[in-house]
Amino acid sequence: MQRLYDFLRRHPTWVDGSWAVVLLGVSLVGGATGVFGPPAAAVPLTVLLCLVVALRRRMPEKMLLLAAAVGLAQLITDVEMTPADFAMLVIVYTVAAEGARWASRFALGAGLCAAPVAHLRWPNEQDSVAAGVAAAVFMTVPFALAWVLGDSIRTRRAYFAQLEERAARLEKEREAQSKVAVAAERARIARELHDVVAHNVSVMVVQADGAAYVLDAAPDQAKKALETISSTGRQALAEMRRLLGVLRTGEHQEAGEYVPQPDVQQIEDLVEQCRGSGLPVDFKVEGTPRPLPSGVELTAYRIVQEALTNTRKHGGPNAGASVRLVYFDDGLGLLVEDDGKGAPHELYEEGGFDGQGHGLIGMRERVGMVGGTLDAGPRPGGGFRISALLPLKPAH
Repeated sequence: MQRLYDFLRRHPTWVDGSWAVVLLGVSLVGGATGVFGPPAAAVPLTVLLCLVVALRRRMPEKMLLLAAAVGLAQLITDVEMTPADFAMLVIVYTVAAEGARWASRFALGAGLCAAPVAHLRWPNEQDSVAAGVAAAVFMTVPFALAWVLGDSIRTRRAYFAQLEERAARLEKEREAQSKVAVAAERARIARELHDVVAHNVSVMVVQADGAAYVLDAAPDQAKKALETISSTGRQALAEMRRLLGVLRTGEHQEAGEYVPQPDVQQIEDLVEQCRGSGLPVDFKVEGTPRPLPSGVELTAYRIVQEALTNTRKHGGPNAGASVRLVYFDDGLGLLVEDDGKGAPHELYEEGGFDGQGHGLIGMRERVGMVGGTLDAGPRPGGGFRISALLPLKPAH
């Protein structure tokens, strides 16, 4: 049935042509018996009315004028109403639904006049004046209903077309905003990683100067300095690889915008700040803390910061949160949960935070920069959960 329905929608002229053939057959059968008037005049008028039905959707305005001309010809040639006159109802509906505005108004006026004019042209001598008026009004109702139905269909289609256009426009705007958010977030991450790399290079320079100074007097200290240079250099190279993936041309940095970047140790201070603002936060560290790459520490801090910021903003007055840091052998695990009413998921996607990033867009970009994974979504019992795993070695 669905295939048949789709076929009929794709070939409306075939459908209309089929109905026109049926209407033509019924009309010709009655016309052959001389019931509706002289066959010589009735046959061509019937054919023209059936043509109106067949082509009503391809050229509605022209078929309306043709139907009006046929109606006038019926009055002149004294061909009484036939089954083919049903085409006039059909064309009134079609023009009201799909035709031009002038054609719709013309169809309404002609339809309201058709029944009274027909009653005057072919009156029933046995009816009283009141009965004749009632019959004329009764015959006018179908034309009015056909026009009202067609006009309501036009209004409904216009309404849905407007909704579709609005939805498409909003989707494009949302995609554009997401792209802008991604670009801005990557640029900001690049600036932060610039600080990380600059810090590592500075450490290497200081250690190199120290090693050169004590190379002869204290070889052990020089060796230790060289080992520090080696490990710091490897970390700087790893951060530089990530940096090259997000740098964008034309990035302008205002003076004074670079600031020292937070690390994992400062997450506890962040939790204390949240507690001071009235948000109960349960903070726990599992595993053995150890030094981490600067990019991993920065990513972990920003994820916790934005998650707690969102809890304060959308969690409600009685919301609470928990933060878990888990040190694995090959990575750092993060779990931030709250039991508040939570924000709509779209706010996470579109950046509904008061913090430093752009919601899940920023989180995914940060986690992707260090080769990690992120899982975020509403909790079954209410609230929101954010889980991330940050590897200690960059993915190749």
